Amino acid sequence: MERFFVGPSGPLFGRIEIYGAKNSVLKCMAATLLAPGDHLIGNVPAITDVAIVRDLLAAMGVDCRHSGSGVSGRLGITVPTDVVPIAPYELVEKIRASIVVLGPLLSRYGYARVSLPGGDDFGHRPIDMHLRAFEELGATFTTEHGYVEGRCDRLTGTRVVLEFPSHTATDNVMMAATLAKGTTVIENAAREPEVTDLADMLRNMGARIEGAGTSRIEIEGVDELRPGSHIAIPDRVEAATYLAAVGLAGGEIELLHARADHMEMLLEKLALIGVHTVDTGSSIVARATHPLRSVDISTLPYPGVATDYKPFLVTMLAIADGVAIVTENIFAGRFRYVDELRRMGADITTRGHHAIVRGVPRLSGAPVRSPDIRAGAALVLAGLVADGVTEVAGAAHIDRGYEDLGGRLASLGADVRRGDA
Repeated sequence: MERFFVGPSGPLFGRIEIYGAKNSVLKCMAATLLAPGDHLIGNVPAITDVAIVRDLLAAMGVDCRHSGSGVSGRLGITVPTDVVPIAPYELVEKIRASIVVLGPLLSRYGYARVSLPGGDDFGHRPIDMHLRAFEELGATFTTEHGYVEGRCDRLTGTRVVLEFPSHTATDNVMMAATLAKGTTVIENAAREPEVTDLADMLRNMGARIEGAGTSRIEIEGVDELRPGSHIAIPDRVEAATYLAAVGLAGGEIELLHARADHMEMLLEKLALIGVHTVDTGSSIVARATHPLRSVDISTLPYPGVATDYKPFLVTMLAIADGVAIVTENIFAGRFRYVDELRRMGADITTRGHHAIVRGVPRLSGAPVRSPDIRAGAALVLAGLVADGVTEVAGAAHIDRGYEDLGGRLASLGADVRRGDA
C-alpha cells in the first residue's frame, strides 16, 4: 500500500497552478451522453475519479481519450448514436458522483440501469431526491439486485422542488431537463460554481438554461443537443488545500488561476484564523501569521463554508490558540478522520455533529490512515506541523481528487515524499 511520508516543514514559498475542478469535470463528462459526436473538455486533472468515469463511459460504448495533465489536460470524448445505457456495479461503487449518468441516459434514451452508488463514506446519502425528481418529470423506477432501473417515454418539464440544495441532484435534474418536453423549473437548486460551469457547457451544446448559480434554475427543453467543447473552472477545494498548507506551515504562496469569488466565505474564515489573501484577478496570494487563532465554523450549502473544506480547517484549528466549535450540517459521518488527528496529539472532542477543537502548540508524527479524499489530504498537511515523521496510508484515496499532491507540496518546500509501506 502506497503512503505519504511527511516531515515537519518550515515556511512554504512559491507559485502553484490550481487545476480543473473535479466536481465540475465529472459532471461535464456525464453531460456528453446527451449528444452524439465529438466533445472536448479542457483543464482536466489526471486524477483517479476522472479515470473511473472514463471507464464508466467506455463500458457504455463511449470513446474517451485523456491527454496531458494539470491545466493542460484534455479529454476528447466521442459518443456514438447508440450507447449501452447500463452503469455497472464494479465502476459505480467506486464513486458516488456516477449517479449523474442517470439523468442524461433517461433523457436521451428513455432507459437507464444504474447500480446504486458508492464513493467516500460520509454516512447515509440516499439518492431518493434524484428519483423523486425524475418521477415528477415522468420516469418510473424499479430497484432490484442493487440496481435502479428507470424508464420513460420523453420526460416532461415540470416544477421540481428539491428538499435540500444538493449539488449532485441539481446537476442530474438540470441535465435531464435539457431534452425534456416543455419547461422545467428547479427550486431550491444548489448554487455552487460547478453547477454554473456545467450549465455553461450545456449551453455550449445548445441547451436553454437560465438562473444557474441561483436557487431557481429554468430549463427550456430542446429536441436535440450538439457536441460541445468546454474548459473547466479551477478547483476551489484544491485551492483550499494549499491555503491550509501555508496556514499551517507559514510562508507565502501564489495560487495561479484560483478564483477568490468562488470561496468568499472560506477566505473570510481563513482571515480570522490568520491566513491573509490578496485577489490579483488571476491568482490568489496567501500568507500566514502565527500563532493561528481559533474561530467557530459551521458547514452550509454554497455560498457557505463547504463540507469539503472542513478537514483542512479542523487541522488548522488543532494548532490554533483557543477553543473552536466546528459544526457539520451536511453529512452526518464526516468526523471520522478526527481519531487520526487525535493519534497525532490533537485535542478534539466530537459530540453528534459538533467537534470541540482545543488548540495545542504542536502535533506529533504518527502512522495514520486516509479515510477519504479531503481528510487524507488534511492528514498530509497535519504532518507539516508534527514532530517526527507522519505516515499517511491510503494514498489511493487522495489520488481520487489530487494530481501529485506530494510533489506539488514539495515544490513549495514541504518535506513530503511518497513510497510503499
